[in-house]
Amino acid sequence: MGTVVDAPAVVAEEVAENTLGGKKVTVVFVLGGPGSGKGTQCANIVEHFGFTHLSAGDLLRAEIKSGSENGTMIENMIKEGKIVPSEVTIKLLQEAMIKNENDKFLIDGFPRNEENRAAFENVTKISPAFVLFFDCSEEEMERRLLGRNQGRVDDNIETIKKRFKTFVESSLPVIEYYNSKDKVKKIDAAKPIPEVFEDVKTIFAPYAPKAE
Repeated sequence: MGTVVDAPAVVAEEVAENTLGGKKVTVVFVLGGPGSGKGTQCANIVEHFGFTHLSAGDLLRAEIKSGSENGTMIENMIKEGKIVPSEVTIKLLQEAMIKNENDKFLIDGFPRNEENRAAFENVTKISPAFVLFFDCSEEEMERRLLGRNQGRVDDNIETIKKRFKTFVESSLPVIEYYNSKDKVKKIDAAKPIPEVFEDVKTIFAPYAPKAE
C-alpha cells in the first residue's frame, strides 16, 4: 500500500519542476562566443521546431531603449564590458516566458556565468533540457563581428576583445558544469550556416512538430 501512496507524491514533485506561470516549460540554453552564429541558428530553430527565441541581450537592449533607470544602469555596464546582475536578466526572461503562450523556449546568451546559472535555477526552479553550445574559434568570431554593421555599441575591436575574454572566463565553467551532467550538445559553428543547421536539426529532431 505504501508504494501506491508514495508514487503520486513523486510525480507531483516532478510536475512542480520546470513549471512557470501555470505551464510546464522546456528550456534550452544557447551558448557560444560573440559572433558564433547563435542568433541565425535560433531563428532557424524557431521556424522549424516551434520554439520561442528569448535573447538575453535583446531583452536587455529593449530595457535600455525604454529609458528606464534600470536601462541606464544596464547600458553603462555593457559599455564597460561588464556582466549585468543576474536578477535583472532573470526577471526579464521570466516575465517574457510567462507572457508568452508557448511552452518551448530557447534562451540565448544566458547563463553567462556560474552565478547566473545557479540564480536562474533557484529563482525559476527551471533546469534546462540541454545546452546548445556553438563552438567557434576566436579568429572566426572576430572576423564575423567586424564584418557586420548593425550600429551596436558593443561591436568595436576593443569591446570585442573584452567580450571574448568575458566569455572564456565566465561562460566556459557553465558549459563544463552542464557537460558533467551530460546536458551539453556541442556544434562546430565555424562551418557554413546550412551545414551548422543540419547538425542543429539532428539535435532538435525529438522536438519536431507532430504531423497532424
